[in-house]
Amino acid sequence: PTVQSKPMMKVVPNNLEIIVLAGGCFWGMENILREIPGVVDTEVGYAAGAESVRVVFDPAKLSLSALLDRWYFRMHDPTTKDRQGNDEGSQYRSAIFYTTDTQRAIAEASKAAAAASGRWDAPIVTEIVALGSFWPGEDSHQDYLEKNPGGYTCHYIRD
Repeated sequence: PTVQSKPMMKVVPNNLEIIVLAGGCFWGMENILREIPGVVDTEVGYAAGAESVRVVFDPAKLSLSALLDRWYFRMHDPTTKDRQGNDEGSQYRSAIFYTTDTQRAIAEASKAAAAASGRWDAPIVTEIVALGSFWPGEDSHQDYLEKNPGGYTCHYIRD
């Protein structure tokens, strides 16, 4: 059976926010991100050469700090530079691409909280940089793990 990808939200209403997150293979991250209450839309693609997920979320239901603290910093290993699981290279780096100065400040605070949490034995290497451009990924990569339930992923929520 053919699985149709959902149409991507190209125009985002003013009450919603966008953040772009990188932390290894984008389809593994998207598989977790799309299920988070308050996330309205996800799209895999590329930002600054990294496999990334464009996340549209409703800040009235999900704060950016909660998205980062409860989910992002737990779904990947933010201490490995340019690697997640079996995937190696700078395209698999850990990065938060912010769109406002407020998002940058929240991302820096979340990174500091992750570093102080004791969850990790090594320093957090997550980059926090302004979003330049985001290029949508190939249609075959959108919602990949929904279309290919047995596909490879190294993403899971770490306690």
